[in-house]
Amino acid sequence: MDNDASSRDVDVVIVGAGIAGLATARLLVEDGRSVTVLESRDRVGGRLLSEPVSGGALDLGATWFWEGEHRVARLVDELGVNVHPQHLSGDAMFQPPTGAVRIDGNPIDVPAHRFSTGAQGLPAGLAEQLPSGTIQLGATVERVVAGASLTIEHSRGRIIAQHVVLALAPALVVARIEFDPPLPERLRGIAEVTPVWMGNTIKVVAQYERPFWREQGLSGSAMSHVGPMREIHDMSGPSGDPAALFGFVPSTGVGAPTPDEIEEQLEALFGSEARKPLKLLITDWSSDADTSPPGVDRLGAYQLFGHELYQQPALDGRLHWASTETARFAPGHIEGALAAAERAASTIADHPST
Repeated sequence: MDNDASSRDVDVVIVGAGIAGLATARLLVEDGRSVTVLESRDRVGGRLLSEPVSGGALDLGATWFWEGEHRVARLVDELGVNVHPQHLSGDAMFQPPTGAVRIDGNPIDVPAHRFSTGAQGLPAGLAEQLPSGTIQLGATVERVVAGASLTIEHSRGRIIAQHVVLALAPALVVARIEFDPPLPERLRGIAEVTPVWMGNTIKVVAQYERPFWREQGLSGSAMSHVGPMREIHDMSGPSGDPAALFGFVPSTGVGAPTPDEIEEQLEALFGSEARKPLKLLITDWSSDADTSPPGVDRLGAYQLFGHELYQQPALDGRLHWASTETARFAPGHIEGALAAAERAASTIADHPST
């Protein structure tokens, strides 16, 4: 990673060092292209964010991948990332307004794979494979000017490129980046209303000394009509270590619930031991300016994921989309991000290098 913000010429600038941006960068470097990745945050990974704890890690963003998601499976094998199955056995809980109810079996969870040392290991592994200086952290892209080449202006300098890959959610792109000339009106209109995956979500992770709910014959899964968490799952590592539960709170634009509100719900569902977690992590993706534009909780047109306009480049074939929201297969998943990366890199590879 690089702290040099000076102007330079490259074949491709990639905006965003999440899993999609880094996967695109690796494919283009393998194709012989010069690449710079600009990332607003002080880390790589985007919505793949893991909190290291004793015995493993707790995922504050992406958590799972599923059977049939072959791109993720290949990357896991290639990078040597350990995975384990999602815990399924035991009964689930249901929380209507009248009080918590135990349900025979677990109709909530499905078989899935979890990242034993955290999902952030995937982008970290990809970043290590890129040439030194490829990634610039703390570089927020502000403006893209299209002329004979593209000038990408960011908070730490400017870069000249032949192509730019937008590995950010489309709604965030149009809210944050100015384009000169402007993006086509229909494309901008679609991008403005495309939802941001996880963008309207607050994720809660509660770590415990042990997975005590399993001792009660519970799976750790729950659905609630009361909240603040509307669904809850077991996030424990292999053999239950580290022990954790996690849940999703839908954002309503009024901020995250308090720790007391979360712990009260956990106690109602799983008993008094759930009231005092070792660690309680609340990640409000809706208020993360590097993930979500203002008003993200109002974006609900999920049918726009993988829209036809994201499948083709704009600006005379020089501007490409590569976030998971733009994927036709598994949009919103890590698999979708990798599929979008492949599309963007393949389209650029079809253009002769200048």
